[in-house]
Amino acid sequence: MRDGHFGTMYHDAMTKRDADSTDWADKAEQSLLDAAIARAPRLGWSGPLVAAAARDAGFSAAEAELLLPHGARDLAALLSHRHDSQALAALPDGATLKIRERIRAGVVARLDAAAADREAVRRWTGFLAFPTNFPLALKLVWESADSIWRWAGDTATDENHYSKRAIVSGILISTLALDLTNGREAALASLDARIDNVMAFEKWKATTKLKPSQLAAEVAGALGRLRYGAA
Repeated sequence: MRDGHFGTMYHDAMTKRDADSTDWADKAEQSLLDAAIARAPRLGWSGPLVAAAARDAGFSAAEAELLLPHGARDLAALLSHRHDSQALAALPDGATLKIRERIRAGVVARLDAAAADREAVRRWTGFLAFPTNFPLALKLVWESADSIWRWAGDTATDENHYSKRAIVSGILISTLALDLTNGREAALASLDARIDNVMAFEKWKATTKLKPSQLAAEVAGALGRLRYGAA
C-alpha cells in the first residue's frame, strides 16, 4: 500500500472518529439539558440539578463531569444556545423586512423560544443574577444579540458592530424580564417603545442610547428585577 494512500485512509478514519465523538457529545449534552429543564423548576440551576439530570439521562457522575466541566454554568449556556437556535429556525426570510422589523422579529422569536421553557427559564435567570455568574450572563445575552444581527444581515466591523449588539442585548434582557414578570403584552409594548427610540438605523451614530460600556448595568438591572420578582 502506498504511503500516501495509507495517510489518506488514516486521516479519513480520524476525521470520522472525531465527527462521531462530537456527535455523541452533542446528543449527550442535549439529553442532559432535556433532563435539566424538567428538574430545574424545583431544583434551580445548581449542582444537585446536574447530578439529577445525569441520573435521569443515564449518565454516570464521571460522564456528566466530562460533558459539563463547569457544572450548572455549562447547562445554563446550553439552554441559551438552544433557545438561540430555536429562535433562528423559527424566523422567516427577512430579506423583505425593514431593519427595525427584522430586529423586532428576532427578539420576539427569542422570547417565544424561552417561553416554551418558562419555569426553567425563571430559575435560569435567577442563577445568572448571582455576581459570580454575571460574566456568563453578559456573554450569553451578547451571543443572542449577535445571532439576531447576523440573521438580520449585519456585516458591520467598525464600532457600530459593538453598539448594535449592545443595544439589542439590552432590549433582549429587559424584554425577557417583562415577559416573565408582567406578561407578553407588557413585553411587546416595551419592545416597540425601545425600537422606536433606538432602532432608526440612520440615527444610530448620533443617538445610540446604549453603548457596550453601559450594557453591564442594563443586564444587571434586568436580572435583579427577575431575581426579586419586580418589573
